[in-house]
Amino acid sequence: MFLRFFETLRAAGVPVSMREHLAFLDGLAAGLVTYDVEGFYYLARAALVKDERHIDKFDRAFAATFEGLENISTQDILNAMDLPDDWLEKQAEKHLTPEERAEIEALGGFDKLMETLKERLKEQQGRHQGGSKWIGTAGTSPFGAHGYNPEGVRIGQDKSRHQRAVKVWDKREFRNLDDGVELGTRNIKVALKRLRAWARDGAHDELDLDDTILSTAKAGYLDVKVRPERRNAVKVLLFLDVGGSMDPHIKVVEELFSAARSEFRTLEHFYFHNCLYEGVWKDNRRRWNAVTPTMDLLNTYGPDYRCIFVGDASMSPYEIAYAGGANEHWNEEPGQVWLERARDKWASHLWINPLPRAHWDHTHSVRMIREIFDDRMVPMTLEGLSAGMKLLTR
Repeated sequence: MFLRFFETLRAAGVPVSMREHLAFLDGLAAGLVTYDVEGFYYLARAALVKDERHIDKFDRAFAATFEGLENISTQDILNAMDLPDDWLEKQAEKHLTPEERAEIEALGGFDKLMETLKERLKEQQGRHQGGSKWIGTAGTSPFGAHGYNPEGVRIGQDKSRHQRAVKVWDKREFRNLDDGVELGTRNIKVALKRLRAWARDGAHDELDLDDTILSTAKAGYLDVKVRPERRNAVKVLLFLDVGGSMDPHIKVVEELFSAARSEFRTLEHFYFHNCLYEGVWKDNRRRWNAVTPTMDLLNTYGPDYRCIFVGDASMSPYEIAYAGGANEHWNEEPGQVWLERARDKWASHLWINPLPRAHWDHTHSVRMIREIFDDRMVPMTLEGLSAGMKLLTR
């Protein structure tokens, strides 16, 4: 029955296997969803999608396979099942309060509800606020938004308030999580999770269930065991290019910084402009009077740190290759020398470039940075960051 769905997913690029397809069928056979289109969608997505990058592809395949499914009404299902009216009435008595049943009966049931909606759409000429009849907002009419009715139709509202709407008539839009898209904070976290080295440290404040069961079985009484919480022990040194050509990328760099701070327990960050020189800073407002010598960083942070540079690498080649080439101050040593020192100190290093990869070969300075970093440069996309995290684990 669902082979066409399975084939459509594979054709759309969702790497679904027969094992996942069988798990999906097992969920249906177990009755996890029954006559619930939205529940069916979430069951299928949970069983068949194992990576958030493929959610957008799944949505398109789902829509192509089950187009029109959302238009099947409750009455269509009941007619197909040929359920006795007295049985349905008993179910209504079980699940609805007397007040709710009275209100629904007063309107005439689901079919009457939809007929009345069509009539009022024809009659009503403008927006209506409040009240109990017209389609509008904040009222008790069965139709509209931000109001209340026990068997209503929600129109033009961003989310449910009472979770009681029979049919949602809002347009649903899903954020594109495909491999090649620009990143938001949420997607960046997905990519950064690939850089993990778990360790247990700190106070013993987490229940060790397996050890508790084993100890209890041996002792003959409840013997609770605790252990330190498991944390991501990866240490990250983050260098962020600011100003000039990086201004158009401020938003995505801020999102990367926010995601990194929440993902890595040990994170040190510093700012630079265009290329790494003899000094960096922590506060852009005090970049001239609160400079940290780059040599201090090389002597302070050990080789176990992962070093990540974020910048478009777009500058004059002189800023990289020559002493005095920096555009804001006189640098005694070329930027290339400082980049090579950082590369040699932190063997696990990476350059993340917000410029699209297609532009890299057209900028001489980008090619120079890539060569200095042994081609360990990735674009700021979900696919690029995922590849970068793999590089940092080697």
